[in-house]
Amino acid sequence: MTESQKKNILYSFALILAMVLVWWLREPKNDQQDWEKVELTGATMGTNYQVKYLTYKPISYQSSIDSLLEGFNLCLSTYIPDSEISRFNKGTLHKFERPYFHKMLTQSQLIHQRTNGAFDPTVMPLVTAWGFGPEEGQMPDQDEVDYLLTKVGFEKIFYDEHAVCKLEPNTQLDFSAIAKGYAVDLVMQFLKEQDLRNIFVEIGGEIAATGVNERKKPWAVFIEKPEDHQRSVQAIVSLDNVAIATSGNYRNFYIKDGRKYAHTISPYTGYPVQHNLLSVSVFAEDCATADGYATAFMVLGLQESLDIVNAQDGLEAYFIYNDEDGQLLTKTTSGVKDIIIE
Repeated sequence: MTESQKKNILYSFALILAMVLVWWLREPKNDQQDWEKVELTGATMGTNYQVKYLTYKPISYQSSIDSLLEGFNLCLSTYIPDSEISRFNKGTLHKFERPYFHKMLTQSQLIHQRTNGAFDPTVMPLVTAWGFGPEEGQMPDQDEVDYLLTKVGFEKIFYDEHAVCKLEPNTQLDFSAIAKGYAVDLVMQFLKEQDLRNIFVEIGGEIAATGVNERKKPWAVFIEKPEDHQRSVQAIVSLDNVAIATSGNYRNFYIKDGRKYAHTISPYTGYPVQHNLLSVSVFAEDCATADGYATAFMVLGLQESLDIVNAQDGLEAYFIYNDEDGQLLTKTTSGVKDIIIE
C-alpha cells in the first residue's frame, strides 16, 4: 500500500468519525434516562398556552415562542385594533406584511370547499351581531340577519400571494375558529427546527404532539365531557405525531327568554346552530386542519360530519351527542378507537 493510499484511508476514517460525532451531538440519545422535561406556560390569544419538550440540554425557548405568538397576533387578532386583519376589516384592501394571513386564507378556503361552506371565516358580522365577537352585539331580528348574510361568503373576497381585497365593502374576516390551531402548528414547527423530537404544544385546548413524554409513553390528553357547569373527563387518548382540536357549544353561550344561544353561527341560516351534536374532537396531521374541521362539524351536525370524515383521508373524529331522550352518546371513527386509552 502506498503512502498516498494510507493517507486517503486515514482521511476517510477521520471524515466518518467526524460525521458520527456531529450526528451524536445533534440527535437525542436513544436512552432517554438523561433527558429532562422542559415545561413552558404563557398567555396568548385571550387564553393560555402550554409547551412541553424533552431535552438533555435544558434550554428554554420561552422568549422565542412569545415573540412568535406576538407576531402572529399582530397579524390575525381581531381584538387588536391595528392588527393586519383589523385593518383589512376596516378597509377594502390589505397587502400582506407577514406570511400568516395568506396561509390562513388558503387553508380556510380549502376547508370551506370540503365542508360545503360550513367553515366560513367571513361569518364575522353575524358572530358580532349575536354578541360573540370583539364588539358588543345585540340579538338581531330576521331583517338584520338577512342583510348580514349578504356580506357572508368566500366569494365576497379575492386574494393572491401578495394581498387580499373585498368584493363586498362590508365583508369581514375572522380566523378565530382556526387560528389557535395554526398557532400550535407554528410553535411545533419552531421547536422541531431546534432539533427537538418529543414535543407537546397546547393553546386554548388545541393540541399537537410528537414523540413521547418523560415516562417514554405517547403524550396523552383527555376529551372533556360536554357539561355546562363542571369539568370532567369523557375519554383519554394518546397522541403521537398527530393534532387534536375540539369544538363544542357547552361553554360559550347565553340564555335569553329561556332559549340557549350558542357561539357557533351557521353561515347558511345566520343563526346559532340548533342540533344534538354537543362536542366534536377532530384528529389530523396538523392542528389548523383539525381546528377548522371541528368548527365546521359543529355547524353541520353529526351525520353530515360523519360523511365528510369518512370521505376525507387523514381525518378522524370523536363525536359526543344527545339522543332523543337526552342521553349522552358517543360515536368515533375507526382510527380513534386505536388510540383511546380509557
